[in-house]
Amino acid sequence: MTKLLRFALLMTLLLQGGCETRDALDEILDRGELVVVTRNGPTTYYLERNGAAGFEHALASRLAAELGVTLVMEPGFSLQEIFTALRRGEADIAAAGLTLTQSRAREFPHSIGYDTLTTQVVYKTGNYRPRKVADIEQMTIAVLANSGPANTLRALRRDALPELRWQEVAEADSMELLQLVHDEEVELALISSADFAVQQSLFPRLRVAIELEREQEMVWYLPPSRDNSRLIEVVNNFITALDASGELERMRETHFGHIEGVSRIGSHTFTRMMRTALPPYLDLIKDVAAEYQMEWELLAAIAYQESHWDPRAESPTGVRGMMMLTLPTAHEMGVDNRLNARQSLRGGARYYKNMKRRLPDDIEEPDRTWLALAAYNIGMGHLEDARVITQRQGGNPDLWSDVMERLPLLQKSAHYEKTRYGYARGQEAYTYVQNIRHYYSILQWQDLSEKRVLRPLQIEDYLPEVLQRVELKSL
Repeated sequence: MTKLLRFALLMTLLLQGGCETRDALDEILDRGELVVVTRNGPTTYYLERNGAAGFEHALASRLAAELGVTLVMEPGFSLQEIFTALRRGEADIAAAGLTLTQSRAREFPHSIGYDTLTTQVVYKTGNYRPRKVADIEQMTIAVLANSGPANTLRALRRDALPELRWQEVAEADSMELLQLVHDEEVELALISSADFAVQQSLFPRLRVAIELEREQEMVWYLPPSRDNSRLIEVVNNFITALDASGELERMRETHFGHIEGVSRIGSHTFTRMMRTALPPYLDLIKDVAAEYQMEWELLAAIAYQESHWDPRAESPTGVRGMMMLTLPTAHEMGVDNRLNARQSLRGGARYYKNMKRRLPDDIEEPDRTWLALAAYNIGMGHLEDARVITQRQGGNPDLWSDVMERLPLLQKSAHYEKTRYGYARGQEAYTYVQNIRHYYSILQWQDLSEKRVLRPLQIEDYLPEVLQRVELKSL
């Protein structure tokens, strides 16, 4: 992939060698920076304790590395801000989970698609659920201003639903929409399938009522006032190469693979337990996590998967305590009392770190963490058997996305009879890790949502409250 992109970049430079006019690619290379405007949110770009993260950030980082320049991410606090930055030439690319629409394409150059999404109508369970598009005409609706879903509503009112009204929220973060539905300030929200899938765990009572329109392509947009022909060619080659190599799909799995697997009821139970069972042990979990150089959200997620944060939990097979340690494991980890929450957490953290250290050095994060958790559940020997099967079948034994598909094969005689350690409950290990990933992400998003960057104050923030009210749109 890297060689292909560099070859394409070299060819474009050679073809333009005799031309003195400078285009967007020249400016980026001379400046030594790729400036990307984006949304601050869980599907795009956000800051965590280890630095910047998010799917769009990961994509942009790879492109910047291919170009040999530094990445500069600039968050926009509304979709209007994002497109205004492009119009003014303040950014080289807008990478913000943006769909390809006719109106945008008329004004802004854009890349080929790198993913797809749909527009979903979200409601709160227990309230009226619309079953067809016509049912939303008399309902209160929230949507992000200047978004694709807002344009969809305008088209619906023009063509079929003349009484349709909605409220436009001048933010780039779709979490505001979900909060409005959750608090019953509006009945419905229109939101992209990607945004809802990631954030539904924070709002387990919200569900999809219906979907609007067909799947839409997600693209990167570029400034309309520059010569972007070579930059678009480089970006398109970059996306094509990522897709062809399978790396794009692996990146999706890394950022969104935890979403599926936990039921809505399971998510609802978890969020309820976060408010009731976790607080008495939160400081303890943070202390032990710091002691073992772990993220506290990960240790808390493991403890929930093991015992639902119950230090006196016990199973019929004899595992006990917050981390549900077996007696031999407890002795090996120096735990005298498995029912002591601090000792149990320390023992579990130590055992997890041991599994992580025993993995081959060339396994990178986050796959190293997920594979260590699988070993924590199923044992290092059985994990190695799954990695051998993965390699035999042409997969990458260092990637969780490849290994997790083969773990259930350890329960089938045609496969486990050819392994060193034999039968194992591989499906259970797969579910174990995916559940922890899901709980871990909820804890992270909950923490980040409480600390997320707010937009700078605007003039209207100082106006009397009566002038701040957002009226229903009737454009």
